[in-house]
Amino acid sequence: MKPIAFNEASDEHDELARAEVYGLLATLFQAAPSEDLYAQLQVAVTQAPVSGAFLEHAFGELVATSRRLTLDAVRAEYATLFEGIGKPEVFLYGSYFIAGTLNDKPLAVLRDALRALGLERDPMIVETEDHIACLCEVMRFLIAGDDLGVSNLATQQHFFNTQIRPWSDELFDVLIAHPKSDFYRALAAFARDFFSVEAQAFDMIEG
Repeated sequence: MKPIAFNEASDEHDELARAEVYGLLATLFQAAPSEDLYAQLQVAVTQAPVSGAFLEHAFGELVATSRRLTLDAVRAEYATLFEGIGKPEVFLYGSYFIAGTLNDKPLAVLRDALRALGLERDPMIVETEDHIACLCEVMRFLIAGDDLGVSNLATQQHFFNTQIRPWSDELFDVLIAHPKSDFYRALAAFARDFFSVEAQAFDMIEG
């Protein structure tokens, strides 16, 4: 596995690519893909958007899966896995994996962390802030934002290590093993590999 070498003078293209991956994950975990996004994914080159051969297999599988499945099938899969009446097949919330219940102490801790970053929940968004899509969107902001007092490597490292790393692998393992998961199995495998590369790179940062 080849980690990404983060430093304060990181290549701007690499940083943009990282932000775009987090943005893609946020969009695909937030809801079933739009027609435009799915069409783009189906014709995407299978080279990983972030450099490193470790990611290319998983990204290639995601592209191949999108070419094999219709958009209607993916939309139905999203509804089956994440939008069930009552208890869904798979929860996408950190509190569930950390504490075993929704809206528990980990969510309160996360909200404190977001307030410290000057971030507030959009009242139009139904999901709580510990939804994996919301956390990926925060990471995208911490990479691509203009305020260097917030959008910097130290803040990225701390947020990833405290709010995403403790539970995301368990979520991805559940999705990969779920018998009704197909497109989202491929997405989870890519997300897991991407987060693994991120984790190794953050571990290389002194501080």
